[in-house]
Amino acid sequence: MIKKLRKLFSKDNPQIAKFKTEFKQLLIEEKRSAKRFSLDEENIYPCLSDSTAQTGFDRHYIYHPAWATRIIINNKPVKHIDISSTLHFCSTLSAILPVEFYDYRPAKLKLSNLKSLHGDLMNLPFESNSINSLSCMHTVEHVGLGRYGDPLDYDGDIKAIKELMRVLAVGGSLLFVVPLGSKDVICFNAHRIYSKNQVLSLFSELTLKEFTLIPEDEADGGLVVNPSDELLNRQFYGCGCFWFSKDK
Repeated sequence: MIKKLRKLFSKDNPQIAKFKTEFKQLLIEEKRSAKRFSLDEENIYPCLSDSTAQTGFDRHYIYHPAWATRIIINNKPVKHIDISSTLHFCSTLSAILPVEFYDYRPAKLKLSNLKSLHGDLMNLPFESNSINSLSCMHTVEHVGLGRYGDPLDYDGDIKAIKELMRVLAVGGSLLFVVPLGSKDVICFNAHRIYSKNQVLSLFSELTLKEFTLIPEDEADGGLVVNPSDELLNRQFYGCGCFWFSKDK
């Protein structure tokens, strides 16, 4: 760590210079204090990019769980089933109602009201028409690309979507989120990006209750309900939030 510090200090960079000055200042202040902590070079942990005017955040992963949580709370289901969405969403939602989280790589989460279980989106462990409240968010775009150890399958996303539609109960709600853009693109091996039209085509058996866009440019807003075609056509990697229901 000392070598790391010396290497860091040898660089001509305003942020590094500021770090060096502040570290020396804190060492001086330590001598005047009760020395409640150990302040040594071996424990430095340089964070050089956090001093910003505003707190930055991942637009996709802040807005889409907020969107889904509001819908679920309003629907008041007895239990919610989630397929491989963000753990932050599942763990927070479990403070409000029982949640079962299923993933190809189950997480070792231990919280009341939350079950973390193994589940393969290509072969979900549920009977047909059995789930009233279901979500699968920022997940399907990865299926079949091998990123998470799953088998390569160009049409893996289609098979996963068919499974979601199969297990959704009549009258039930499905909250579905994927990257959304003006064109259908595979960014191998990270994810697929879908057009709105392709998503609606893949879910043609269900009824769309709400469509909300998280634009990639923050100047275009946060959660934009029923975005215009003009806004959709400006997206390469936006985030599409679809609320579907099953009528029959």
